[in-house]
Amino acid sequence: QVFPSQDPLDRADFNAVEYINALFPTEQSLANIDEVVNKIRLKIRRLDDNIRTVVRGQTNVGQDGRQALEEAQKAIQQLFGKIKDIKDKAEKSEQMVKEITRDIKQLDHAKRHLTTSITTLNHLHMLAGGVDSLEAMTRRRQYGEVANLLQGVVNVLEHFNKYMGIPQIRQLSERVKAAQNELGQQILADFEEAFPSQGTKRTGGPSNVLRDACLVANVLDPRIKQEIIKKFIKQHLSEYLVLFQENQDVAWLDKIDRRYAWIKRQLVDYEEKYGRMFPGEWCMTERIAVEFCHVTRAELSKIMRTRAKEIEVKLLLFAIQRTTNFEGLLAKRFSGCTLADGTVKKPEVPPPSTNPFLEDETGAETDEIVMEKSDTDKPKKPKVPDNPFHGIVSKCFEPHLYVYIESQDKNLGELIDRFVADFKAQGPPKPNVDEGGAVLPSCADLFVYYKKCMVQCSQLSTGEPMIALTTIFQKYLREYAWKILSGNLPKTTSSSGGLTITSLLKEKEGSEVAKFTLEELCLICSILSTAEYCLATTQQLEEKLKEKVDASLMERINLTGEMDTFSVVISNSIQLLVQDLDAACDPALTAMSKMQWQNVEHVGDQSPYVTSVILHIKQNVPIIRDNLASTRKYFTQFCIKFANSFIPKFINHLFKCKPISMVGAEQLLLDTHSLKMVLLDLPSIGSQVVRKAPASYTKIVVKGMTRAEMILKVVMAPHEPPVVFVDNYIKLLSDCSTDTFQKILDMKGLKRSEQSSMLDLFRLRLPAPPPGGDSAGSLSLSAPTPEQESSRIRKLEKLIKKRL
Repeated sequence: QVFPSQDPLDRADFNAVEYINALFPTEQSLANIDEVVNKIRLKIRRLDDNIRTVVRGQTNVGQDGRQALEEAQKAIQQLFGKIKDIKDKAEKSEQMVKEITRDIKQLDHAKRHLTTSITTLNHLHMLAGGVDSLEAMTRRRQYGEVANLLQGVVNVLEHFNKYMGIPQIRQLSERVKAAQNELGQQILADFEEAFPSQGTKRTGGPSNVLRDACLVANVLDPRIKQEIIKKFIKQHLSEYLVLFQENQDVAWLDKIDRRYAWIKRQLVDYEEKYGRMFPGEWCMTERIAVEFCHVTRAELSKIMRTRAKEIEVKLLLFAIQRTTNFEGLLAKRFSGCTLADGTVKKPEVPPPSTNPFLEDETGAETDEIVMEKSDTDKPKKPKVPDNPFHGIVSKCFEPHLYVYIESQDKNLGELIDRFVADFKAQGPPKPNVDEGGAVLPSCADLFVYYKKCMVQCSQLSTGEPMIALTTIFQKYLREYAWKILSGNLPKTTSSSGGLTITSLLKEKEGSEVAKFTLEELCLICSILSTAEYCLATTQQLEEKLKEKVDASLMERINLTGEMDTFSVVISNSIQLLVQDLDAACDPALTAMSKMQWQNVEHVGDQSPYVTSVILHIKQNVPIIRDNLASTRKYFTQFCIKFANSFIPKFINHLFKCKPISMVGAEQLLLDTHSLKMVLLDLPSIGSQVVRKAPASYTKIVVKGMTRAEMILKVVMAPHEPPVVFVDNYIKLLSDCSTDTFQKILDMKGLKRSEQSSMLDLFRLRLPAPPPGGDSAGSLSLSAPTPEQESSRIRKLEKLIKKRL
C-alpha cells in the first residue's frame, strides 16, 4: 500500500505456477529459459544489495534517536526558564503601574464628585430661585413667563429624583407640585370667569392672559388641558342644544340642513374670535366639529326613536344624504387627528369600494326614491375610503333603514307586477331569427334597479341593512323566475298538471300533442336566454354584494338557491323544446310500427315516416338553433336530450314492428341509417355554416343508432342453426336480457315452440359472470335496454340540473 507496484512478484496472491506459465506459454518459448534465469538472478542480486544497504543504514538509528531526544529535553527546559523570567518581569511591571496610577485614580474620582456637586448645587440654586419666581408669577398671573419657567423648573426637578430622601429637596418638590395645582385651579377659574357655563350671554372673550394660560396648561397635568377643552366646547355648543331641542320644529329631519349650517357659522365665528387663543396643536376647531357630530348623533337618535312613525323613506334618504355630504366636508377640512386620542372614539373606516357600476350611477334616475331637489345634490362618487369621519353622524340612521328596505320591497313588488302586466299587454316577443333569441327587456330593467339599490344601500350602511336588502333581492329574483319566466312558458296538453321532469319525459302512446307555433318556440327560446342571463348576472350580483358588505357578514350572502331556480327554468325550457319535437315525431314512429313489414317486397328509398321525421326536425331545429345562437351550450343540451329521448323511443317502436321479412328488415335498416345520418347532422341541419357536432352528442347518437342497426341485423340473420343465431345475437348486441332476445324472436315471427327452445339455448349460451361479481355487474357491461335508457335519461336530467 505504501509503495504500489505492478510487478506480479509483489502481489499478495502470487502463484509461482501461473507466473512460470506466463513466462513460458509454449514449448518454443523454453528456448529462452537461460536468458530468463539470468534476469531473475540479476534481480535477486539487486534485491540483496538493497537489503544489505538498508540493514547497515539502520545500525546507528537507536543511538541517534536517544541523542536527539536528550537535546529536545534540554531545549524545553531552557524555554520554560525563559517563560518564567518573562512572567516575573510582567508581574513586577504591573505592580509598578498600579503604584504609579493609584494617585491618578483618586484625582479622577475627586474631580467627578466635585463636578457633580457643583452641578447639583447650581441646579439646586436654579430650583430654589425658580420655585420662588414661579410662586410670585402665579400670584401676579404672569402666565407668559410662567409657561417658560415652569417647564424649566420641572426639567431641573427631574435631576433631584434620587435625592428625594433629603428633607429640603422633598420640600422644594412639594412646593413645585403645589404651584402646579394652584396654577391649574387658577387657570380653570380664569376660563370659567371668561366663559361662564351658566347664563345666556358670554361675558368674557379672548385675551392674551388666556392665550398664555393655554401655554401653561400644556406643561401642567393633561387633565387640566382636557378640562379646559371640555368646558369650552360645552359652552360653545350650549346654544346649539337650546336651538335644536327635541320639541323644536327645526330639530326634525326635514330641516337637518340647518344643523350643519349652524355649525359652519360657529366654526367661522370661532376662527375669527378664538383662533389665536388656543395653541394650534390643540386642534380646537376639529374638536368642536367632532363634539358637534357626537351631540347631533345622540339628538337625532333620540328624536327618531320618539317620532319613528313619521319617518318616510324620502325624508330618511334626504337626511342621510345631507349628513354624508357634511361628513365628506369634514374630511376635506380636518385630518381626523383628534379621533385617535382618548377624547373621541374613532369610528370604523368602511372597506374600499370596488363597485363597477359607479359610472352608471351618475345618470341614474332616482325620482322614485329621493326628493327631486335632493337628487341633484347627491354625490356621484363613493365616499373616500379613508374618510375618518364616515359614520360619525350617519350611524344614527342605521337602525331606521328598515324604512328604506321596506320601500325597496314595495317598489320591487310593483316593478314585478308591472313586468307581468306589460308582458300580458305586449304579448310574447316577435320572432326574430336573424338576431337570435332576445333577452326579455324586463330582465335588464330588474338588474339595473338592483345595482342602483345596492350602490345606494352600501353608501348608507355596509352592515345588517345590506343583508336585509339581499333577502329582498332573493325574494324578487324567485318571483321573476316563476311569474315572468316559468309563468309564461307555453302549456302543453300532456303537461297541464304542471311542468316536471317526469311528466315531460313520460311517453303517452297514441296521444296527440299540440305542436308549438313559431311564436311559441321563439318565446321558449327567449325565456331560456333570459334565464341564462339572469343566472350569470345573479352570480355577479352575489360577488358585488359580498364586496359591499362587512367582512364579518360575507358568509350570510348566498344566492345559490336563486341561481338554482333559474337553472330549473332553463331545464324546463329545454324539456319543452325536446317534448315538442319529440311529440311531432310520434305519429311517424307510430306509423312505422303499424306498417306490414312482412309484406314488403322490395327495398326502395327511405320510408314516408322517415321523411316525416326529417321534415319536423328541419322545421324545428333551425328555429331553435338560431334563437339560441347566444347560448350555444344550451342548444347542445337540447340536441343531447332529444337524442336521448328519440332514440330509445325509436328502438321501442322498432320492437313493435313484427313480424318482419328479410326485405322488410333491409328497408328498416336503410331507414335507420337515414335517421342516423340526420341525427348526426342535427346541430347544423339547415345551416349555411356547417359545424362539427359536439363529441358528446355524436357519441350518444352513434351508440344508440348502432344498437338499432344491430337489432335489425340480428333479425335479418337466419335462425338456423339456432346455436349460430344465438351466438351471433350475443356477439352483435352483447345484451344478456331475455326480454330483448324475446322481442327479437317476435320480430322474426317465430312460433312459440321455436321461441321456447331458442330461449333455453340462449340461457345456456350466456357468458358466465366474472368470479366474485354478480349478475348485475355483468348486465351493467351490456347494452342498455329501452327501460334502462329511460332511467338514464332521468338521471341525466338530474345531473344537468345539479351542475347548472
